[in-house]
Amino acid sequence: MVEAHATPAAPFFPLAGLHKYIAIFLVLLSWILVHKWSLRKQKGPRSWPVIGATVEQLRNYHRMHDWLVEYLSKHRSVTVDMPFTSYTYIADPVNVEHVLKTNFTNYPKGDVYRSYMDVLLGDGIFNADGELWRKQRKTASFEFASKNLRDFSAIVFREYSLKLSGILRQASKAGKVVDMQELYMRMTLDSICKVGFGVEIGTLSPDLPENSFAQAFDAANIIVTLRFIDPLWRLKRFFHVGSEALLEQSIKLVDEFTYSVIRRRKAEIMEARSSGKEEKIKHDILSRFIELGEAGEDSGGLGDDKSLRDVVLNFVIAGRDTTATTLSWFTYMAMSHPDVAEKLRRELCTFEAERAREEGVELVPCGPDADDDESFAARVTQFAGLLTYDSLGKLVYLHACVTETLRLYPAVPQDPKGILEDDVLPDGTKVRAGGMVTYVPYSMGRMEYNWGADAARFRPERWINEDGAFRNASPFKFTAFQAGPRICLGKDSAYLQMKMALAILCRFYRFQLLEGHPVEYRMMTILSMAHGLKLRVSRAV
Repeated sequence: MVEAHATPAAPFFPLAGLHKYIAIFLVLLSWILVHKWSLRKQKGPRSWPVIGATVEQLRNYHRMHDWLVEYLSKHRSVTVDMPFTSYTYIADPVNVEHVLKTNFTNYPKGDVYRSYMDVLLGDGIFNADGELWRKQRKTASFEFASKNLRDFSAIVFREYSLKLSGILRQASKAGKVVDMQELYMRMTLDSICKVGFGVEIGTLSPDLPENSFAQAFDAANIIVTLRFIDPLWRLKRFFHVGSEALLEQSIKLVDEFTYSVIRRRKAEIMEARSSGKEEKIKHDILSRFIELGEAGEDSGGLGDDKSLRDVVLNFVIAGRDTTATTLSWFTYMAMSHPDVAEKLRRELCTFEAERAREEGVELVPCGPDADDDESFAARVTQFAGLLTYDSLGKLVYLHACVTETLRLYPAVPQDPKGILEDDVLPDGTKVRAGGMVTYVPYSMGRMEYNWGADAARFRPERWINEDGAFRNASPFKFTAFQAGPRICLGKDSAYLQMKMALAILCRFYRFQLLEGHPVEYRMMTILSMAHGLKLRVSRAV
């Protein structure tokens, strides 16, 4: 037999299949290079394929407002790419005017923003677009223009400012540390519930009762803000885990409170009608929406309880959070600038003396001693009685201090808008449909190209003319109350409450920050303080 010879095995060459890996590598490298080339003129953080600037934004999320200041001080608009969308941030008043007024219809709240905020704000005025927004704004503007509401607001704001003064008076007497942000939040929540919804909830009582609604509302606010940079939030919501599970629990508590307010107002309205005392029906904002809904009138489609719930929560965030955070930053600024605090106190003392002479009032004598408690309280009440809507207008320096606080610490630090169609901003920045444009009041107040070399400095005098009158600025430059068709309806009401409270507190109290207490913002739609504002209070008479 012929011996069979085995065919020798083919030699194994590791490089034989390497060409396909090299090809894949070259394709990936080309993709990355093309991507980097397409972004060569982009002004903003480094963007990567698929994930965009997610890594840098997450790393700076806790200080996002100051992170944007760094970019916007170099470029008046910056684009931040994120998975599935992109954000263009703007700080130039010309660009802001284009978005908020000139081409207003191209920049609604948009579907993306509404999807993030819907669970909290629903179809309320801050989250609505188009005809629904116009109808709600028409109804709300009618109420805010009412002299009756303005006069009633002044009475309510005075009442709760005096309640706050009473708590501070006792704290100074006992040497207790107080969290002013929490006290301001309680004061403004009680105020908006009484002015806006006609109910007394009593969170500013001397014993400071547990406030589960406020805690749940704040938690919900923080979580919906996180959605803007969390690409996994929908997945977490689907599986009811993490932050979205906590959000669901918080919304349940928020809704329990809100629906109880609505039921209470409806019951009071029905009782007044059944007893033939319709003249006693309170004409607060919620009652107005209830009545219009019942009559089938043009109220923006807000007749059912769910829609009324959205009205309530939108006004809570407008009347509670924004005012309370501004009051907190004002107090911190006054403590940090004793020369400003002293100048303000002199204005208030002069005002008190002049108003007392005009009214023929003999001021109650009092001193700073703890045993002079009764006369001190009487003097505070007497001073508060001199504060009216018109008389507060004479406190120019106080108005300037509040406005300067809002310039540097705007209650709404960022405000995003959707983009319906491709557009080019006045500075040449191209924006694409489906993305978002965000004007940034926090950054705008710190830009030297907006306010000069001292932009970062707290200087109320910049708002006062040489003749001592208040100097206004363009709403597209000073954007704390937005501008254009969506300009804040409650601007005058907010100033009224803040000046009422601050006139009393700055006239009769001195504040000192608790040693070692950190003051920094937390990321939510409102610029609140992450750790509150803990301080010691003493009398200043």
